[in-house]
Amino acid sequence: MTRVSLFFLIMIAVISGSCSSRKKKLDRSDIIPEKDMIAIVKDIYLTNAMLNLPVVHNWYIPPDSLSTYNDVIGKYGYTKEAMDKTLKFYFVKKPKELVKIFDQALGSFSATDSRIEKALNIELGKALNLWKGSDVILYPELSGTDSTSFRLIVRPGTYLFTYQLTLFPDDNSINPHMSAWYSRADSADTGKRYWFKTLNYVKDGLPHRYTSKIFIPGKAFVTIKGCIYDYDKYPPDFLRHLRLEKISFTNISTQ
Repeated sequence: MTRVSLFFLIMIAVISGSCSSRKKKLDRSDIIPEKDMIAIVKDIYLTNAMLNLPVVHNWYIPPDSLSTYNDVIGKYGYTKEAMDKTLKFYFVKKPKELVKIFDQALGSFSATDSRIEKALNIELGKALNLWKGSDVILYPELSGTDSTSFRLIVRPGTYLFTYQLTLFPDDNSINPHMSAWYSRADSADTGKRYWFKTLNYVKDGLPHRYTSKIFIPGKAFVTIKGCIYDYDKYPPDFLRHLRLEKISFTNISTQ
C-alpha cells in the first residue's frame, strides 16, 4: 500500500465516526506527541501489510478492520478520540507537518517492504502449518516415533500439502507413492473414505518437491489419514532409503 492510500485509509477511519465534534475548536490540548504519532503510524502500516498477506487474510479476517487499527492506537495508551483530534488538528492547521509525520513513519519501509513481507510469510507459514510431525524423516536411519504416516482433523476448505522427498535408487519398494483419504471426523475408522489423487515418486537420488492440492467440501470437520511413503508391495530383502523434509500442510482457502 502506498503512503497516500494508507494516509486516506487512516483519515477515513478516524474521521468517519467523529462528525459530531467538527464544530469544536481545534487546539493542541491532548494532541498525541509527534514521536508517538510516528510510532503509531508505523504499527498501523505493518498491521495493514499483515492483514493483506493471503496467508493471514485466509486465517484471520477481523469483523471490523477499523477496530484492528483502534487496537494499535490503544497499545500506545491513546484513544480513538485522541487520534481523531490529533489528525484533525494537523489536517486543518498544519497539513505539511502531518505529511512529514507520515514520511518519517513510512520512509524506512520503502526499501524493506519486500523483506518484511517475506519474513512475515515465513513466520506465519510456520505458525499455520498443520503438520506437527518431524521436520526431517530418514530411512533407514529412522528412530524414535518418526513416521511418514499422518492423521489430521481439519475443517472444510482447500489445503496445500507439500514436501521434499529424495528417494534413492537402492530403495527397492515397488511403486512408491503418497496415499491419503478423508472421512467424517466422528467416523474416521468406519465411515466412507474419499481418496485423494495418488502422487508417484522418482527414484533418482535427487530431491523433488511434491505438491497436492486438497479440497474438503461440506460443513463438518473431517479426519485426513494417509502415508507420504506408501508402496504396493516389497521384496523379502526390503530396503527403504529416503529423505523426507520441508513438510507443510496449510489452509489456502479464500473463504
